[in-house]
Order: sequence, then structure tokens, then C-alpha cells
Amino acid sequence: MRPDALVFDLDGTLWDTCETCAIAWNAEVTRLGIAYRTMTAADVRAVSGQPHLQGIRAAFPGLAEADVVRLSEATAIADNEAVGRDGGVLYPGVREHVPELARRLPLIIVSNCQRGYIETFLAWSGLAAYFGDFECWGNTGATKADNLGAVIARNGLRAPLFVGDTEGDRSAADANRVGFVWASYGYGAVDRYDHRIDRFAEVAGLVG
Repeated sequence: MRPDALVFDLDGTLWDTCETCAIAWNAEVTRLGIAYRTMTAADVRAVSGQPHLQGIRAAFPGLAEADVVRLSEATAIADNEAVGRDGGVLYPGVREHVPELARRLPLIIVSNCQRGYIETFLAWSGLAAYFGDFECWGNTGATKADNLGAVIARNGLRAPLFVGDTEGDRSAADANRVGFVWASYGYGAVDRYDHRIDRFAEVAGLVG
């Protein structure tokens, strides 16, 4: 069956902001007076795809829970400000192919990011006009599977494809019984997938 929409994960699928976010995290650690080593883009990348609070907890093992919560709240704001100012790196082909894909079928974003992050991506990238809906953990507090289910339901979709790069993305697709497209160029590895793309441009070949 021809897909009736493409739903995309964000980090590791459409762009990479790990360097920008690492700088923001280090600034907030210093501002809050928390003693911790300098964080790197690799540290951010290692927890990407998790809800923001969970990601901060995983990225700062041993940190007191009160400090984890403080840092999560602070970096949720600082990330959006830093990314809005300094941006990230769009994966090759995203800027060129998203407009063409949007002419063929609806495009949607589902992410485990904090509130405001998807809006920041859309504004910074200049691609807002091409995405008809989005949802995230920061808005709902729900799992990626539940948020994916929500956008499927409210858009009346029958056969969307979910494009992502991590096992969490694959699990969300499975939970909603939709096809999963693994973006192998992203951050993670998966146990299995329905389709694989090694470059973003290859998405076009999946929509008929």
C-alpha cells in the first residue's frame, strides 16, 4: 500500500544539534554551580531520542536527582535558545527534498524533545510550511508511541511510514503497526526495519 503520510523523528533523522546543545549544557552546569566534567557532542548524541528529563539523567550519572531536575529544566530552555540562535546541521538532502515530498503527501514530526524545540527547528530551517503537524514529549508528557498514535489518529492516517534512527523509533512504529524506515545515517542502531535509507534523498523512493 502506498503510504499516505511520512512521519519523521527529528534529531538524528532531519538534523544534528549535538554540538550546539553540548555548549548550552556546559553553560547551564556552570551557571547552576554544579560540579561536573565538560560535556561533549558525543554525550548529547548518546542520549538523543530519550525524553529530555530522562536524557539528562542518563547523561549525568551520579548527579543528585534534585540537580538532574534543575538541569533538565534549565537546559530545556537553553537548548531552544541556543539552537534558535546557532542552529544545527541539516542532514544532506533535507532542505532540497522536503519541499518535494510535501507536494506528494503530508509530512509530520514526532519527537521526544522538549516543548518548543520542534518549532525552533521549523523556524531555523525555514521548512515550517512543509510540515502539517507535529507532537513531542514536552507538549504531552506521553511516550513516542503514544504521540505517534495521536498524530495518526488526528490526521486520519491509514498507512503512514515512520522515519527514525533509533530502536525507540522502531518500537513506536511497531506499537502503532506502521512501517518503520531506519535512517542508518543517524545516531542509533535497530534490531530490524521495514525499509532502510542511507541518505535522506532515498525517502522519495518509498512514496511511489
